[in-house]
Amino acid sequence: MTRKLSQGNEAVFRGALAAGANYYAGYPISPSTEILNIASGHAAEHPEFGFLQAEDEIASANAIIGASLAGAKSFTATSGPGFSLMQEAVGYAQKVGVPCVFVNVQRVGPATGMPTMPGQGDIMQVKWGSTGDYTPLAFYPNGVEEAFRTTVAAFNAAEESRSPVVLLSDTFVAHLNEVVDLDAVAAETQPAPRMAPALAKHEGDARFFAGVLMYEAGPNAGEPATADADEYLRQFYDAKHRHLEVAARYALYEHGWNVEARTLLIAYGIVSRVAAPLREEVALFRPIRIHPMLTDELRSIAERYDEIVVAEANDGQYADMVELALHRPVKRVPLLGGRVSAEAVRAGLERVLAGGPSEPPIPPQPTEPGPRATLGVG
Repeated sequence: MTRKLSQGNEAVFRGALAAGANYYAGYPISPSTEILNIASGHAAEHPEFGFLQAEDEIASANAIIGASLAGAKSFTATSGPGFSLMQEAVGYAQKVGVPCVFVNVQRVGPATGMPTMPGQGDIMQVKWGSTGDYTPLAFYPNGVEEAFRTTVAAFNAAEESRSPVVLLSDTFVAHLNEVVDLDAVAAETQPAPRMAPALAKHEGDARFFAGVLMYEAGPNAGEPATADADEYLRQFYDAKHRHLEVAARYALYEHGWNVEARTLLIAYGIVSRVAAPLREEVALFRPIRIHPMLTDELRSIAERYDEIVVAEANDGQYADMVELALHRPVKRVPLLGGRVSAEAVRAGLERVLAGGPSEPPIPPQPTEPGPRATLGVG
């Protein structure tokens, strides 16, 4: 076991292996492509590991669902545009109850956006991206070792909840290099066993995998239940309660920095890393389990602070959820266009705490060619 320089995307793949993953399907898309590349190389040396470079993200999502139903621990990796394409498959996997993992390495959107710039614009898409009601689980690390650990947690939570789980990342976390001993971390890993039997090995009542509502048991098992509200309630709340019970086992967050300060900064993913120079001035609440929201934990911490500020690389997606959870207004520091830096966070904090707007000053349109704006505040 040795410490070595490892990348965030590499840690995700190695964490998946430690969790027992044995099937990957994906399509190249920045900034997640390293995961596909590493999976391809691993599959070439380990024939027992299934690998598919699919024709697109839709095929990738459906491939890992099929692989999971066949008994594999499966996963895919993509970025925001690809995750958008996967939403119908995500909803199907939620409906049917398919354990698998979707890795979403976020970048600036919407659409194809800014492919190499960091963003956090998919927070709400994870919760509400597909049609209908469901209770997703999602995690978001902010470093290389934590990426490994939360990948294992995502696979374990997928097995325990019998549902697709999302592992969020971003350009900077994915491409962050840190000196870590992932072998030592792997030695501590306790992967959950496959809990849902493979189709070919199932015994007992039949299993149904229709996208429409079906009777799963009882005298009408195997028949459509699309006009039976009672059956919908039984299945929906059974899944919801199971997912919430599993989520409670993974109440992962960090509360630290200057906990005696008057201001609580809420930040996650790479924003919590770049804001570290402010650690003497503010307290930090960093959710690692993004969904379901850490409502009870946040309420118990937030009540002691005069000001709550959410800094995130989107236009207030998590801040909206915080306001709903706390029943109090929060201030917002949106970091847009890939401008994720300590300077941008500090400038935003000073602006909103002084009573200013959440929006940063917008430079005028240039009148002649010049250098592109930097990621920092300059």
